[in-house]
Parts: sequence; structure tokens; C-alpha cells
Amino acid sequence: MTTPDELEQQHTLSTATTRYDDLRMRDALAAMTQDEGNTPLTREESLELLALSEVVIRKAGYGRQAMVRSARGAGASWNQIGAALGTSKQAAWEAHNRWIEDQARQHELTGYEGFDPDQASEARGLAGSPD
Repeated sequence: MTTPDELEQQHTLSTATTRYDDLRMRDALAAMTQDEGNTPLTREESLELLALSEVVIRKAGYGRQAMVRSARGAGASWNQIGAALGTSKQAAWEAHNRWIEDQARQHELTGYEGFDPDQASEARGLAGSPD
């Protein structure tokens, strides 16, 4: 079975999304037109589709927080960031700080992924308080 962790190493956000869309479209067409010879996804393909959905969520989430960090670096307030995300400044700040802590934990576990202690400290400083 293919896991999200395995697929995450093989795909960029773009390639994961493309493969996800291809499988999803095949699955939808097979459900709508079974009598026209469109075959449903195999069990393995269905599980790959499910795992790919998790990969897309992970990669998009990482990209989202990287853009939050970029916006803070460009001088955006948490109020502005919250508005851009369709949430409150407090919720945006809390989500970003959870992400920073997750990145620090990831580095502690692997020794190379995520934020090392200096990067985590820098990210916390840039995040500041929720204005």
C-alpha cells in the first residue's frame, strides 16, 4: 500500500494534484458511465487517491504557512493576514504558531526536516504577537 509519507517524497504539490485529479476524474467517469466501458478504480488506485488527498492537504498547508511568514516579513499585520485567510487575526496567529512548533518538533525527530532551533526562534520572532 502507498502511504502519504511515501507519496509526499515522490510528488510536488503540482504533480500530486495532477495525479489526484486524474484518478478522481477516472473514478467519476466510471461511476457515471459504467455501461460505456469506463472501468472503476482498482483498490490500489482508490487507496492512492485517498493518500494523495492527504499529500495535497499537507503540501498546501505548508505553502499557506510559508506565505503567512512571507506576509509577516513584508510587514503585514495579523489583522490583515487573518482577513486574507478568511479568519480572525487570533486564529491566523495561533495556526501559524502551531505550524512553527510542528516544524521545530519535526527537526527534533529527524535531525534535518523542519526548523532547527535557530530557525524556529527566528520564525517565532517574526510571528510576534497577534497585534
